[in-house]
Amino acid sequence: MNLAFRDIRHKLGRFILTCLGLSLLLGVVVTMAGIYRGQTADALALSRAIQADIWVVQGDTNGPFAEASRIPGDTREMVARMGGVTAAGSLTFQTVQVKQGSRRLRVQIIGFEPGRPGEPANLIAGRDIHRSHFEVIADRQAGVGLGEKLTMGRNVYTVVGLTEGNVTLSGDSVLYMTLLDAQQLQFDVTPAEGRREVSRGALRVNTNIVNAVVARVSAGFDVQEVAETVRRWKHLSVLTEAQQAEILTRTVIERASRQLGLFMSVLTLVSAVIIALIVYTLTMEKLKEIATLKLIGAPDRTIIGLIVQQALMMGVVGFGFGTTLVALAKDRFPRRIVMESGDLVGLFIVVVCVCILASAVGVRIAVRVDPAKALVG
Repeated sequence: MNLAFRDIRHKLGRFILTCLGLSLLLGVVVTMAGIYRGQTADALALSRAIQADIWVVQGDTNGPFAEASRIPGDTREMVARMGGVTAAGSLTFQTVQVKQGSRRLRVQIIGFEPGRPGEPANLIAGRDIHRSHFEVIADRQAGVGLGEKLTMGRNVYTVVGLTEGNVTLSGDSVLYMTLLDAQQLQFDVTPAEGRREVSRGALRVNTNIVNAVVARVSAGFDVQEVAETVRRWKHLSVLTEAQQAEILTRTVIERASRQLGLFMSVLTLVSAVIIALIVYTLTMEKLKEIATLKLIGAPDRTIIGLIVQQALMMGVVGFGFGTTLVALAKDRFPRRIVMESGDLVGLFIVVVCVCILASAVGVRIAVRVDPAKALVG
């Protein structure tokens, strides 16, 4: 006869409510782990989608994601002529507010050269950009549809394609347009502003500026050697794909990752305290029953098993409910949540250990109960 199951059946309603409360708390812990993984995935999404072996950026910078980077547009021709480089393309990055009907969307505009590295990846609907101007490809997260008109600057652009999973490290949606359109959007001014600058005697701004040049290296060449060749141009910096990923995960989102880790630790500690209080309360309510068990000769291991098993069942059931709730609702969160099996297994082990440690309070009280208490009152 399992005393833990019989006690739970006797007070089933309380057990279910207790597990529900724990499931919400442990669900938050699982959510934090998923947000951390999702944040890492978002940070690497664009870099991986571009599939570049090297990134050529402004000298002494870690751009274009970590800091500002501006290089001449003709850098792409120089990189493309290097030995071992199979293809190169120029890219621009800028964050804008896009007018969509009565609302405004915050998106990152990526300007690319059609037919070169940096083109939109993961196209799930529509087509690629065929015209030099006024066509864009949007990520599905932006909530725009094929054929929809978007107003940016002084021009109207038509959505001709949709991608999936291409977001910025802050979770903003991505909009792709040709490099010429992106440069015009970045540097174009209204006629009134143009006349004002002319009256001030300002020189014409050079619009042939890009934020990065990405290149792919032939399989027969070492990426590090090609990158070192570019570094000899002292006015440029070069990042390999591995270096870009390291900068994004260890520098750009490092503080946010530490905050999430701190929240997870605090919530896990709170869970342990709550489970300990619940086990303590349940044990205090069963002191007379425990004394009766001792009086009839039940060994201590039976009583300890009763308390530890109940604590484990509360933790396991609560973790299962919480994980299920997060899995069902994760697509409705504003940030991406990635639930990896390794993280879930690790959290499950932590929950089991927390339950065993939390039950120590109840066990300590139970083993000290005097059997004579069963005869009182």
